[in-house]
Amino acid sequence: MFTKQNLLATLAGALTMFILGYIIWGIALVDYYEGHTITNIMKEEPDFGMLVISHIIGSFALSTIYGKWAGGNFGAGSGFNFGIWIGIFAGISYSLLWYATSSMMDLTGHLTDAVVNLIFFALIGAVIGIAYKAMAPRAASN
Repeated sequence: MFTKQNLLATLAGALTMFILGYIIWGIALVDYYEGHTITNIMKEEPDFGMLVISHIIGSFALSTIYGKWAGGNFGAGSGFNFGIWIGIFAGISYSLLWYATSSMMDLTGHLTDAVVNLIFFALIGAVIGIAYKAMAPRAASN
């Protein structure tokens, strides 16, 4: 669980989550989401300490699961595929759940968020896969 591969992948994934999340939700789509918000529940300023902790924990979980799921077939492709499944679970299912149970955004906003999360997790998975492959033990040459 606490292998070099897993720890590097955790750090790479957490850093990517933080940067990509900021670019997507903090810059690129902030106005879009504002236009689809019904009830604004966002803080004026996020708690960056908790945000970093959240990304480290989430990335550690993803990295640990990926390490078992990939079966030694590490790389960007397998990581991307893994991330797609995580995006389906965490992005699409939870966006629809939030639409069904809350008044945060309209349906268009939640559907957009589902797709954005799918892409986000696919990219995080690819980064984790690349990190695992980079740290994979090299086969001994004959």
